[in-house]
Amino acid sequence: MTDKVLVVEDDQDIAELISVQLDELSLNVDLCHCGKQGLNKALTKNYALVILDVMLPEISGLDICRQLRSQKPEQAIMILTSRSSETDQVLGLELGADDYMTKPFSVRELQARVRCQLRKVHLLSNLHCQNIEGSEESNSPISIGDLVINKVTHRTSLSGNSVDLTSTEFDLLLYLASHPDRVFSRTQLLSSVWGYHHSGYEHTVNSHINRLRSKLEKDASQPEIVQTVWGVGYKFNRQGVNA
Repeated sequence: MTDKVLVVEDDQDIAELISVQLDELSLNVDLCHCGKQGLNKALTKNYALVILDVMLPEISGLDICRQLRSQKPEQAIMILTSRSSETDQVLGLELGADDYMTKPFSVRELQARVRCQLRKVHLLSNLHCQNIEGSEESNSPISIGDLVINKVTHRTSLSGNSVDLTSTEFDLLLYLASHPDRVFSRTQLLSSVWGYHHSGYEHTVNSHINRLRSKLEKDASQPEIVQTVWGVGYKFNRQGVNA
């Protein structure tokens, strides 16, 4: 079945350009040029990926992202911003966007980012639908103290309480927790979790780390589980789970 992608972009030339590039990936593209209509489509129809421009008439892309994330937690979302709008980039990620791209962007990078997000969508769908008959060890949940990460159901709990994570937040936590106490640079995390090697997107990692901390830590300003190693990157501190 062909994946459906919703593109909400008020600049019709840019929207058409994106549509042409996604057509080359054999995707079914639905275009929308205003925020209100885009939000309605995103909430009432099923899309593998939603691509949102930030500046939209009626409802901004950031507001769409916020509402969509609250009602469809596992929806894959990418936002588009101008190169100078660093605040929008950070805010979009903090609101739950899985990735962002700055305008102007290259065709190859756009296609690579979209393919990366769709791979995650397919993986999550397969895990939900398949009958798990493979290695029980490889599919068994990761349990570190009171933290349980279920790789099959993509569910996480801490001290018996469910932790609601987006698909990208889950992937990031799973990767870090699979290598406890090992330090990863932002570049390594971009490559391993997001699946691309482009520089200049450190905000993607930073914002998702911040969101993870807000959901896992007793005090996000003094993290004990997902820690910063200054000048290097981040690590999962196994001793911090029950601290």
